[in-house]
Amino acid sequence: MSDVMEKLVRGLSPEKRVSLAKMLLRSAGEELPEQKTAEPVAIIGIGCRFPGGANDAESFWKLLREGVDAVQEVPRSRWDIDAYYDPDPSAPGKMYTRNGAFLEGADLFDPYFFGIPPRAAANLDPQHRLLLEVAWEALEHAGIAPKSLAGSKTGVFIGGGTGDYTQLIQAKGADSIDATYLTGSLLTFATGRLSHFFDLQGPSLAVDTACSSSLVAVHLACQSLRSGESSLALVGGVNLILTPQGTITTCKARMLAVDGRCKTFDAAADGYGRGEGCGIVVLKRLSDALADGDNILAVIRGTATNQDGHSSDLTVPNGLAQQAVIRQALENAGLEPTQVDYVEAHGTGTSLGDPIELRALGAVFGKKRESGQLLRVGSVKTNIGHLEYAAGIAGLIKLVLALNHREIPSHLHFKRGNPYIPWNELPVEIPTQHTPWTARDGKRVGGVSSFGASGTNAHVVLEEAPEVEKRNRGAQRPKHVLSVSARSEKTLRALAGSYAKRLEGKGPEELGDLCFTANTGRARFEYRLAVVGETTEEVRQELAAYAAGGEVERGGV
Repeated sequence: MSDVMEKLVRGLSPEKRVSLAKMLLRSAGEELPEQKTAEPVAIIGIGCRFPGGANDAESFWKLLREGVDAVQEVPRSRWDIDAYYDPDPSAPGKMYTRNGAFLEGADLFDPYFFGIPPRAAANLDPQHRLLLEVAWEALEHAGIAPKSLAGSKTGVFIGGGTGDYTQLIQAKGADSIDATYLTGSLLTFATGRLSHFFDLQGPSLAVDTACSSSLVAVHLACQSLRSGESSLALVGGVNLILTPQGTITTCKARMLAVDGRCKTFDAAADGYGRGEGCGIVVLKRLSDALADGDNILAVIRGTATNQDGHSSDLTVPNGLAQQAVIRQALENAGLEPTQVDYVEAHGTGTSLGDPIELRALGAVFGKKRESGQLLRVGSVKTNIGHLEYAAGIAGLIKLVLALNHREIPSHLHFKRGNPYIPWNELPVEIPTQHTPWTARDGKRVGGVSSFGASGTNAHVVLEEAPEVEKRNRGAQRPKHVLSVSARSEKTLRALAGSYAKRLEGKGPEELGDLCFTANTGRARFEYRLAVVGETTEEVRQELAAYAAGGEVERGGV
């Protein structure tokens, strides 16, 4: 955005900022119904830890683009799979699958970074630890120095549940339970801990609606932002699989696939594969994001939630309710079904749920077939399993990255369509190859669904970021300065190496952006490094040289 435009936007009233934001998002010839369309919400930062080594947005996109299947055998660090495995589903106390999608290093944590005493950290659920780390990374990805939010109306909305770690602590006996057990186990203290650590004074909510928890959290965060209750929001979900009990009970309910993989929409679909991970996005009202010159990754146009009500069974999906929640989200977005190109489906890979979901999509998007258009439908669960509480945020982040890169990743494990799905009647296509996302009517629009086993449904409609003029940086700098800092020399060297890798193949504009963000949007710690160079390659080489060995100045925070 130019300096003149930025000053103009800053000078507008909140109401006029909303009007400007909507104007920038209009498709060619489109008129938005003002009385039904709420202000769009910008996604300006992403933090994630997903299976397959996807520890940030870039590595997650690489996993998706390369069609990686992250499912593996249950690690020995979780439980002895040989002791619990039995192919007979009726075998008491056993599980009939050996596989799932797991995180690496879920047990690693630096309590001193977050000011947590080691004793308290030992009783702190790793889900809480993940949320602290990923929230910090999401803010840095957004170019926001975490300490700058102190005292702000930043809201925290996290989907999850009190996890397996509680069982592990209890198994040690009552003598191991102390005052830190309460605050280290319940999910509500995880959200409270985030607000406490960053000194955030907006709403702080723990959301548990089973599989739809994290997408419902997105819906609540958007409402909070639009009402003015929050000025910024940290939103996401977390799920870890630390004990065998959850897998045993889902096997007894015949919910899981034998091979631990979600073969969504395929004839071989026999249940879902469990997965774990954590994802957090940073949200801000679009008008404010434009005024602040934020890097907008995608825009939330509309959200909706509802409930199945009385279906044939508590955990059986209700197709009519799914139709209703998608239609409501589209209405709230001020968009027509024909404008949507792609839907990131809930897509668990069950022989019952998959046909219900695709029939519901066919009912909502049926008009696309009349015009010869097809709705592409995929599911990230085919890559990283069903992340349960964090499933919705994983799907949303995948869709954000697809919009940002203007490409649709391949949907895995689809060989022969589920025979209970009326393929010839539905306007859908399953993308089995990584394909370019061509804009229709000037904008790329997608939706993401998340349907909880409890019956609570959510749908979010996303649109690609608006095209805005990049800020005028004036004369090209003769030299660039990049500064980084960390809590230890070892971490600083690793950070320098990470920055060097990010600069590979980048041009001067990317270097300028990276230097600006690193210098102004990062917290400052005791161990610091500053490198100077005329070109991207010079800066990269300086960083790489320090990562391999060098001296560092230790200063005050």
